[in-house]
Amino acid sequence: MKRGAQLGLERLQKVEDWLLATLVLTLVALAGAQIILRDFFDTGLSWADPFLRTLVLWTGMLGALAAVRDDKHIALDVLQRFLAPTAQRVARVLTLGFAAVICAAMAWYSVGLVRIDFVEATQVGTALSIPAWFPETILPVGFALMALRFILHAFMPPARLPALLHAPGQDTA
Repeated sequence: MKRGAQLGLERLQKVEDWLLATLVLTLVALAGAQIILRDFFDTGLSWADPFLRTLVLWTGMLGALAAVRDDKHIALDVLQRFLAPTAQRVARVLTLGFAAVICAAMAWYSVGLVRIDFVEATQVGTALSIPAWFPETILPVGFALMALRFILHAFMPPARLPALLHAPGQDTA
């Protein structure tokens, strides 16, 4: 059973990475096309700018989610490096727990944002007939998943140990 769950998580990670790479490539290609069209042909794609904003939102959220997944998010752990191993584990649980609470609050409040745009029938730009709430759903979903991942990581061993805890030449594996 454990192997099946591990295989499922690996597949999910590959899907996340593939989606993120596809979004970034689309973002770069479309932005580049807009620059070329505007600079050389005095035209552009009317739907591209609102779509690019949506891609930036999705890319940012999926990138943050991947950073939390891989335990490579921004962390202020300077003081933790000088603590004893037991105190490090406690500090890790507290800091990641705090990050989870913040992400859960962001998920809660972003549901309110999505609800407002749903009720008011706000559109993504004038050229696109996509309701604004649809691409915004990445906010509550992404923040909720980040909160879950922070909680899970709080009670798992860190993926990377602080470099100051190991003497030079000491094996960190």
